[in-house]
Amino acid sequence: MKKYENTGSKDTRSGFGAGMTELGQKNEKVVALCADLIGSLKLDEFIKNHPERFFQIGIAEANMIGIAAGLTIGGKIPFTGTFANFSTGRVYDQIRQSVAYSDKNVKICASHAGLTLGEDGATHQILEDIGLMKMLPGMTVINTCDYNQTKAATLAIADHHGPVYLRFGRPVVPNFTPENGRFEIGKAVLLSEGSDVTIVATGHLVWEALIAAEALEAKGISAEVINIHTIKPLDEEAILKSLAKTKCIVTAEEHNIIGGLGESIARVLALNNPMPQEFVAVQDSFGESGTPEQLMEKYKLNHQAIEAAAERVMKRK
Repeated sequence: MKKYENTGSKDTRSGFGAGMTELGQKNEKVVALCADLIGSLKLDEFIKNHPERFFQIGIAEANMIGIAAGLTIGGKIPFTGTFANFSTGRVYDQIRQSVAYSDKNVKICASHAGLTLGEDGATHQILEDIGLMKMLPGMTVINTCDYNQTKAATLAIADHHGPVYLRFGRPVVPNFTPENGRFEIGKAVLLSEGSDVTIVATGHLVWEALIAAEALEAKGISAEVINIHTIKPLDEEAILKSLAKTKCIVTAEEHNIIGGLGESIARVLALNNPMPQEFVAVQDSFGESGTPEQLMEKYKLNHQAIEAAAERVMKRK
């Protein structure tokens, strides 16, 4: 299998900040809105360079979404920024009515997603956001795996017309995708070819999938690893092409098992060619307070869990 190298661990939210800094220079239509979390969203440089294109809304997330929708009418491209919990669950009605239903060109950018928010605990660790957002007609849903890919995605969604949910995180994670790589919305990335089992991962679980694939290779198992950064629209062609070879699949995500990537892929299989599938995800529960490492281990969102799932699903072929 192809080997990937961590070129220096970084947080994905800093990739978003770097992307916004570059967008500020490249596209005068881009404006930023924040709900009192400038430092957490890494918007400092954008604000420093373009203060007239930044709106501090305060702790009023529903108002932020409404303002963003209104700004699109004047031709602006608004990027809203707050934690994933506040970006989705708190403002779902406003997103549904003012953004999705109206097909407004709003980019909803959400940091601190999933369990790896860590010590802030279950009330802030949203594990339902992908499901909430993918159910909205016309909403593009993106979940990036590292700093480089988050920066690339931030740049790409500015050129995409329509509502977007961009999900990223708080912790420092391996940075292994190409610098200044091309980001194509809706196109999966084949990281490593294999013939025995397909591993499809998204977000922070992509690196864990690569580690799992190396461990499986040492056991004589050939794993194909695919990075699904765009959960909607889903690259069904890439999934079915891989499964034509391997005949079984593992899906891995930092999200509830209900409503996430795995469920979307199960639908693809049911409609096309049902095959064995194992899910690495949170098993229909809330999180709790702890370090990201402790939580990922307790909730079995790591390379050991992916490796075990691959071995299980192969027995079902």
